[in-house]
Amino acid sequence: MVGQEKVYETLAALGIEFEYTEHPAAPTIEIARQYWKNLDSTHCKNLFFRNHKGNRHYLVILQCDHDMAIHDLEKMLKQGKLSFASEARMEKYLGLRPGSVSPFGLLNDAEHHVYVFLDKHLQEAKRLSFHPNDNHASLAIKTEDFIRYMDYVGNAYEWIELY
Repeated sequence: MVGQEKVYETLAALGIEFEYTEHPAAPTIEIARQYWKNLDSTHCKNLFFRNHKGNRHYLVILQCDHDMAIHDLEKMLKQGKLSFASEARMEKYLGLRPGSVSPFGLLNDAEHHVYVFLDKHLQEAKRLSFHPNDNHASLAIKTEDFIRYMDYVGNAYEWIELY
């Protein structure tokens, strides 16, 4: 299977079942949509930000159909001025490359540096889908299993209303 082995090892250890779909590189939502047609889940957009000082990092997860202006997001998150984190920061804190951002990257954040904001609307979904830290595949898991995964990885997170 495509993706970081630790993703599959962790899901197996937690007893989390998933649906796996392999596809050509899908670094953007627009490209990925064409490969998600048979994957019955709510597809997520994962955005990785840093604060103005560069000493705090945030993963923001929302339904892929919703766009957020950074200025609006700054007001909602109340974390000051935000900007997209660089490729070097993405590699350092999530062990990922652009186009593959996923909450499964939190497995690479041993110090639990990244704070996660999850859109409340995702709680209503039966299943959520993410890349397994590689944009050549997508995994769908039950939302309650995703919450168990988030509790397991140990990064602080909160559910907020993003739209």
